[in-house]
Amino acid sequence: MDKDIFHELFVLEAANNHWGRVQRGLDIVQTYGALVRHHNIRAAIKFQFRDRSTFIHPEHLDREDIRYIKKTQATWLKPEEIEALISKVRDVGCIPMATPFDEASVDLCVDLEFPLIKIASSDINDWSLLERVAMTKKPVIASSGGASEKSLDELVTYFERRNIPLALNHCVSLYPSEDHQLELNQITYLRSRYPDHVIGFSSHEYHDWRSSMLISYALGARSWERHVDIEHNGIPVSPYCSLPNQADEWFKAFHKAKEMLGNSADSRRIIPREEVEYLDTLVRGVYARRDLPIGYELSSLTFSQDFKLAVPLLKGQLSTREILNGLQLTKPISLGDPLTINDVNGPYAEQAQLRDQILNRGL
Repeated sequence: MDKDIFHELFVLEAANNHWGRVQRGLDIVQTYGALVRHHNIRAAIKFQFRDRSTFIHPEHLDREDIRYIKKTQATWLKPEEIEALISKVRDVGCIPMATPFDEASVDLCVDLEFPLIKIASSDINDWSLLERVAMTKKPVIASSGGASEKSLDELVTYFERRNIPLALNHCVSLYPSEDHQLELNQITYLRSRYPDHVIGFSSHEYHDWRSSMLISYALGARSWERHVDIEHNGIPVSPYCSLPNQADEWFKAFHKAKEMLGNSADSRRIIPREEVEYLDTLVRGVYARRDLPIGYELSSLTFSQDFKLAVPLLKGQLSTREILNGLQLTKPISLGDPLTINDVNGPYAEQAQLRDQILNRGL
């Protein structure tokens, strides 16, 4: 399965569907599109889709005492308003995305040609919705939230059998989340249990926009999600949302985490030249303890009698790393002289690459 679409993807959810104010939504897209471009990252800007004609039972459409229904009604958008927002997302170079909460909204994601779909943690067991999502064959990101291990196993198996790319976000469904509630070790658990899937972190903490990024990246998370918002006409910003300056800190922490972790954990790192040169200054060189004739053969049995090891290591001088039984002197050397690459035969003198390394290191 192609997992590249999830790798190092940031999903920025327009919080509370920007309270249904189209201009607020456009301003969110413009603001975060610029921030994403500045930090040179891949990002999707995500909305929530609910078809209110079917999502809310007709007898309860006007219920003011049920918060979920009231918010759904308040944040509903007309089709032309949705199209304007999605067009803006594409204009700023981000990926348009949505969390559909009903089957009609899945169809809307298809009509709008979204490249991937989000499954909310509350819908992990909504098989009517999951089946409709799977019919699209689009890659899916699902948040784990309060799902049981059995539910996650069933979700993963379902999408694997249909060869649909699936990423899983560790998520604590507390809005906002305190630092001690983040349970970041679940990233390790998910990576171990579902090794063929990209594991991410959907974050709702509100005290620190840096630490969880550094830790989650180190633990192997490779996709992230946050609710984002802006100050706009006095409309309140929820405490679990990130403002632009906080998202800026979050993105900086991402780059810092990549810098500090370095290259792939699957192979030995490439040692930079500066580090090699520094370590070479700490290596002891070989010096003669007495006059030695041409043809003298180095042996571990007599080495300490005939040579000593000391710093500094000089250019062209053999070091403690290159002492081999059987090396022979091609010329005589005197007491106190350094043993150099030009004084011996053998692989160090005969292989051009090794010879050049020795000639160019040291003082």
